[in-house]
Amino acid sequence: MQPPTTLPSASRKAESTSTARVDEPANLNSKDLYQIVSQVGEGTFGKVYKARNVISGMNVALKKIRMEQERDGFPVTAMREIKLLQSLQHNNVIRLYEMMVSQGQVHMVFQYMDHDLTGVLGQSQFTFSDANLKSLCRQMLAGLAYLHHKGVIHRDIKGSNILINNRGELKLADFGLARFFNKRRRTDYTNRVITLWYRPPELLLGGTVYGPEVDMWSAGCIMLELFTKKPVFQGADEINQLDVLYKILGTPTSQIWPGVTDMPWYELVRPKEVLRNRFREMFNKWLSPCGLDLAEGLLTYDPAKRLTAADALKSPYFMIEKPEEQMPQGLSSLEGEWHEFEHKREREKKKKKRAEGGAPQ
Repeated sequence: MQPPTTLPSASRKAESTSTARVDEPANLNSKDLYQIVSQVGEGTFGKVYKARNVISGMNVALKKIRMEQERDGFPVTAMREIKLLQSLQHNNVIRLYEMMVSQGQVHMVFQYMDHDLTGVLGQSQFTFSDANLKSLCRQMLAGLAYLHHKGVIHRDIKGSNILINNRGELKLADFGLARFFNKRRRTDYTNRVITLWYRPPELLLGGTVYGPEVDMWSAGCIMLELFTKKPVFQGADEINQLDVLYKILGTPTSQIWPGVTDMPWYELVRPKEVLRNRFREMFNKWLSPCGLDLAEGLLTYDPAKRLTAADALKSPYFMIEKPEEQMPQGLSSLEGEWHEFEHKREREKKKKKRAEGGAPQ
């Protein structure tokens, strides 16, 4: 086992961009402040490490910003994420503590969360009750309602970007693709966002004018994943992704989605046959009647009719139907920490071991 790496504290220049201090004494600028414990994630814009503050003992997450390909200074994607996070403060949104600059490397310092949703749903030590799942679903929607109220679209809601700590608190993270939006006027954006399995049909059909409703489709996908323990709409590419949606939710028509035939790519991927909606019969063994209603409202084809986060929080699933929500506090009993990064690495190790075991001598 290799000794932990140490990183110097933030420079005075970095302190001017700080959103909150991390218990750093004023005389510690020249000393090592963080010890890297392990890598817990890796995305398009950088690696994420678990680290410990050597003074307070508090764990943090360090997101290393990729600078190798930047010839014109600081990456614009990272600047957008920092600006967004500095404007946000909510119990269900990850908190950015500060920026840290050291020896030409830039790190974003976040509060640390023990698990992500993909990792924790893949473990078998702890079983989530229906009350636990309702709590996680409500926390996710509360975070989205706050973001949308503040004029922010996340644009990458998926299991690995939904973090959970051992107290059962859920926080939305990774705002690298997020954007501010104008509530009064629709804006033209790229449709090459949102991980494929969580991407709404309007983006798959070439739409570029959209708002927070794209996050709500992803939230519907996550709600199903909470109960089934795996992503439901697993397409291989954009065209296959639409086929997967049609086989479960039926083929969209102008009656249920006015304007669908006018979508930019509709003629290119016109459905070969008319399929009926099989959603409720496929998922009624996992979700309650009100849960099915909510998920169906989130996964509505027509973006204009799709439930908003604020309306979803007022649904009978939360307001009337039993059981009442309960935070999954038993997560503290788990051995280890569960993130998609480690989960994927373990799967690859097992796959490699099986391959080596079956190979001829």
